[in-house]
Amino acid sequence: MRMRRAASEEYSALSDLMVAAYEEFLRGPDDPYLDSLRDVARRDREAEVWVAADEEDGQLLGCVTWCPPGSPWREISGPDQGEFRMLAVAPAARGRGTGETLVRLCESLSADTGAVAMTLSSLDSMTAAHRLYGRLGYRRVPALDWDPVPDVHLIAYSKDLP
Repeated sequence: MRMRRAASEEYSALSDLMVAAYEEFLRGPDDPYLDSLRDVARRDREAEVWVAADEEDGQLLGCVTWCPPGSPWREISGPDQGEFRMLAVAPAARGRGTGETLVRLCESLSADTGAVAMTLSSLDSMTAAHRLYGRLGYRRVPALDWDPVPDVHLIAYSKDLP
């Protein structure tokens, strides 16, 4: 698996990957979150979109938005914390370690900026992601839970970085 920044010619394919990965958590075709999922170009401009690609054929397996210091995509992190958003693994690529590899990449990128911890938000229904976060040493931080819009409750996780 190869990790790298997204290329602009991949934005459309990454948009489709994001929607497919999040489909079960969306409230139908009019869910306003779809616009954010689809706008890979904006996220890559205002944060950094990283992809996991198959080493042999280059197939896109997943992506994540890493939110460097100063990025408007940061939601709950403090000045000495890293944050990532929109971790997505293509449904056909699940079970290959893609999500874990993308999370570890974000941890490394954040540590390189001097961050001492990672934070993230997740829908409470994203239980597969929560299992991954638990395996990687993340703990729930209910004090950082929040509601970005009515009827959407996000739960927070944090992990100290070495």
